[in-house]
Amino acid sequence: MTTAVLAPSSPQSITIPLREIVPWAILTLLLALLAIYFVGAEEGATSIFQGMYIHEWVHDGRHLLGFPCH
Repeated sequence: MTTAVLAPSSPQSITIPLREIVPWAILTLLLALLAIYFVGAEEGATSIFQGMYIHEWVHDGRHLLGFPCH
């Protein structure tokens, strides 16, 4: 009985076209900017929504990220 010894294959690099990355990068950037707005600026004069509901919902995150709020 003979056994075959397989030579280890070298890793192949994967190329991802830029046109496939750009939409995901833009979506990620927009979501990050939206999150930063709600955590950092959604209160007072820059408020989109009335009341302090958004502010209270992200209050601990504001302090964790170093945004002053009171």
